[in-house]
Amino acid sequence: MEILANAPVEPVGAVTYAPADGLLGSVWLLVAIPLVSAAILLLLGRRADRWGHWLGVASIGVAFVLGLTYFFELRGLENRSVELSLWEFIAVGDLHVDFGLLFDPLAAVFVLLITGVGFLIHLYAVEYMAHDAGRRRFFGYFNLFVAAMLLLVLGNNYVMLYFGWEGVGLASYLLISFWYERPSAATAGKKAFLMNRVGDAGLAIGIFIMFATLGTTQYDEVFSGVGALTSTTVLLLGLLLLLGATGKSGQFPLQAWLPDAMEGPTPVSALIHAATMVTAGVYLIARSNPIFSANSTLQLVVVSVGALTLLIGCVIGAAKDDIKRVLAWSTVSQIGYMFLGVGLGGAAYALAIVHLLAHGFFKANMFLGAGSVMHGMNDQVDIRRFGGLSKYMKITWLTFMTGWLAIIGLPPFSGFFSKEPIIVAAFEREGWTAWLFGTAALLGAGLTAFYMTRLFVLTFHGPARWTEDIEHPHESPKLMTIPLVLLAVGSLAAGALMAGPVPEWLEATAGLGGQTEAHEAVLSHLAITILSILVTVAGAGLAWFLFRAGTATEPQPAGVLVTAARKNLYTDAFNEAVFEKPGIFLTRALVYLDNRGIDGLVNGLAAGVGGGSGRLRRLQTGFVRSYATSILAGALLVVAAFLAVEAGWLA
Repeated sequence: MEILANAPVEPVGAVTYAPADGLLGSVWLLVAIPLVSAAILLLLGRRADRWGHWLGVASIGVAFVLGLTYFFELRGLENRSVELSLWEFIAVGDLHVDFGLLFDPLAAVFVLLITGVGFLIHLYAVEYMAHDAGRRRFFGYFNLFVAAMLLLVLGNNYVMLYFGWEGVGLASYLLISFWYERPSAATAGKKAFLMNRVGDAGLAIGIFIMFATLGTTQYDEVFSGVGALTSTTVLLLGLLLLLGATGKSGQFPLQAWLPDAMEGPTPVSALIHAATMVTAGVYLIARSNPIFSANSTLQLVVVSVGALTLLIGCVIGAAKDDIKRVLAWSTVSQIGYMFLGVGLGGAAYALAIVHLLAHGFFKANMFLGAGSVMHGMNDQVDIRRFGGLSKYMKITWLTFMTGWLAIIGLPPFSGFFSKEPIIVAAFEREGWTAWLFGTAALLGAGLTAFYMTRLFVLTFHGPARWTEDIEHPHESPKLMTIPLVLLAVGSLAAGALMAGPVPEWLEATAGLGGQTEAHEAVLSHLAITILSILVTVAGAGLAWFLFRAGTATEPQPAGVLVTAARKNLYTDAFNEAVFEKPGIFLTRALVYLDNRGIDGLVNGLAAGVGGGSGRLRRLQTGFVRSYATSILAGALLVVAAFLAVEAGWLA
């Protein structure tokens, strides 16, 4: 497919959706089935311990079969977009929001990703969590996660999207902190929850602005009304939506929670990074493409966030030694490529979705492969203490290899067909920004090849560097390796198979896959492709040369850049200095003000009234002689006052 340069385009006109009837009238089952399964698993408690995990797996399997059926049904329609209104959700004044669903090409591909890859992760988790006493509860949260994500992508308005958005946030908190008895897991869950609240606040305010300016939150009505808004309003609205997207997708400046989410069980990491939560931000921008395409400044901001984040993820990932955290930072980087794509607009919207789908396969493959390595290595995660595992874990090694080759983007693996077109599109921007963003994307490809090769070589090749408690590394059971094999097939072929059909399929969604004003590329397509392959080979070759013989098992002194990368480029320190510590100081000051000021005033007033009352009460003795003495004293004072006046003493 020819990739055209990306200039802002006019917002699309009115979008029409056909009512869902026949088989597509039951599309609500996609959300209902995993949601009901989650309710059963969580409400039945221990009575479901023996079979609850299989109910969790079966519910996602049925949802995938239904999603596939609905997909083929949608293909047969002339207007490939159907809408289903279930009931009126909100009716307050002029605000009317239906609990409605939209099944169109964009929603369909996300449904297949969520349920298809999600099913394989669920199947893997049956064995991975076999010895955990909370497995039934885990699958309840897992099903809740999938149900919330499906509602997010199927909602026909921004309120429904937000409803699923918050459900995903809740489920992620429950899953990241699943092993809450570990302080690190509890802290990671809170960190993810709080950082996402920042993005969620931006999304909520954006929805308020939609209603205030357009009087609606329905997708079709919002998009058809964008042309009537001022450029300032469009920019503000887009920035608020972008803030929400950066939170859910772990993009700058809200990326710090995503690597810490590795404290949860490995299947959680796979589901978050491959099929659900982090893809929500990309979906939000793709779904809102008429808003983002209406303002060139807004597009520039999105592209800048994507380019900066992909480089941040690459640099930090190259310095990490925890196998799951390396993969987590690679997700931050790869989602940055997707933000770069959706920010470029036009045809690049569809390219970002292609990369998202391909990424779902190879990232789930590698995360589950990391879990397999941990399973055979007594839960160790330090790649400096692995080495030589290719001899003992053949299936894990081969399947992980396919994910590695896919993510670094070498042909003919899927990453080449999904990531390289985004690099080409970045070089086709107008003016100096083509060099800036194209070079960033190209540099990111080389760095990705370096740190992912480092991970692969230190884990599976070179001399064994195991600790004494590791005697016999072993392959994982079939229930774990079968999903690995299936995901490996997707890692090999997904990008090539989807590079043409998916953009064509997405053209039926307003603004996606279309063309924009063309600019002459600063480099030819062939030159960019050759450069991309060369930097990838150079990065992978350098890592192989440096780490083929292993590495030190303890941290070594390093230069300024490596030290900074090990400390996450000081982003955590920045957040602590700028937000956390001032927040703690403000909280303590408010507590002091509340205790000493507000409570002090109230308590002081109460103490004054109580003390005064106590002292006055002493005058009420009940003795007549005391009252007579008081009356006599008062009378004498009155007489004395009259005498003083008569004598002129008080004149």
